[in-house]
Amino acid sequence: MTARDPLVPGRTARISGTVRIVGAGLLGASIGHALRANDVDVVLTDTSPTQLRLAIDYGAGRAETPDDAPRLIVVAVPPDVTADVVQAELERYPDAVVTDVASVKLGPLAELRARGVDLTHYIGSHPMAGRERGGAISARADIFIGRPWVVCRDGETPAADLALVEDLALDLGATPIEMTPDQHDRSVALVSHVPQVVASLLASRFVDAPDESLRLAGQGVRDTTRIAHSAPELWVQILGANAAPVVDVLDALAADLTSFAEALRAPDASGARRTLADSIRRGNEGVERLPGKHGQNRRFETLVVLVGDTPGQLGRLFGDLGELGINIEEVRLEHSPSAQFGLAELSVIPGALRAATEGLEQRGWRIASTTND
Repeated sequence: MTARDPLVPGRTARISGTVRIVGAGLLGASIGHALRANDVDVVLTDTSPTQLRLAIDYGAGRAETPDDAPRLIVVAVPPDVTADVVQAELERYPDAVVTDVASVKLGPLAELRARGVDLTHYIGSHPMAGRERGGAISARADIFIGRPWVVCRDGETPAADLALVEDLALDLGATPIEMTPDQHDRSVALVSHVPQVVASLLASRFVDAPDESLRLAGQGVRDTTRIAHSAPELWVQILGANAAPVVDVLDALAADLTSFAEALRAPDASGARRTLADSIRRGNEGVERLPGKHGQNRRFETLVVLVGDTPGQLGRLFGDLGELGINIEEVRLEHSPSAQFGLAELSVIPGALRAATEGLEQRGWRIASTTND
């Protein structure tokens, strides 16, 4: 009997057989939870007995046994040991397909090639998913839904092996995207690694900031620094493994910051305001290129609704929007530090803003503002 995929209603799960996951942290345990939801036999192993026991207790898989014959092996360990573990798994299970989900692809591949490892059944991959908190206790089956999953194949990759890794991504609700390891590492330097550096450096300015300044913090600064909560130990490894592409982006960003600062030193000088305006405008253009919901490049309109800080208010708001036939594309919440209410910023498709605004006001909601996103 074919397992059903509860993550995507009506879809038949593709992966069958035993999947072995090496590394029971956030990504490994999350993959385990998603596969177990499809009734796939998942074997977990980890160098940390405590991490492994937690992942098993939470239901991400079972402990390994001598009789295990995995069809697919997912290596979910830190970048500095990825090559070692991939090599060990290929040698222990020569008939299995081995993929890793490390956030850098070129370094481990180059190391494996230098060792002369047979990489016929190895395919590097990387799900662009995660959370600020790590470990098995933070794992969730749904973190891959709608997210890109990079698959790095080469000319010698058997078609069946490639299909198996792509099936893994599809069963977890992700979208497989083929890239070379170099393309992947340069891409994540721009959209993942440098944003982490920028968020951390900006958030570090808060350490010595006066309390009265921080009390003014709103959603903008929280959005900008949200990922600054990440684990330093892991990011030292990631940044070190992808240093050259990250440095290229940081150097370009540093030049932009210098130019912007120079314009602000003499804002009345000829051309200064144009420099500032052009920088902000290019930021607008860059944001518009980012894919939104379901990978689509589309603009939304937003409305900000005042929500009372009492139980059930958000549920009532969403229920009212449902009755109005308004689909919420994105939502952000901001709590007022000095009042018993919060602000719910809701994104809706163009053309739905007026109906949403008028309908909510008729139901007694107070609209703080409306904008084109």
